[in-house]
Amino acid sequence: MAKSDAERKREERERKKLTEEERLSRLLSRTIKLDLFKRTDAALIRCMDRAGIDEPQDLITRLIHNADQMTDNGLARLTELPK
Repeated sequence: MAKSDAERKREERERKKLTEEERLSRLLSRTIKLDLFKRTDAALIRCMDRAGIDEPQDLITRLIHNADQMTDNGLARLTELPK
């Protein structure tokens, strides 16, 4: 059943009352800690520069979402170990 305008407005007001920490805790599924070796970090920085992306988390998020849309063969190619 569709929500009424009043219900949507009430929910919006409730969301605005949340602190940033509360808002993130509702959205966050998990945190991944990632240690990078020098060559991998350099590759990450080059990819960020090429894509015009300033934050590593942003690049990694975009890569995950775009990889999720790939075909199985495309994903297999993408995830092969570098030669």
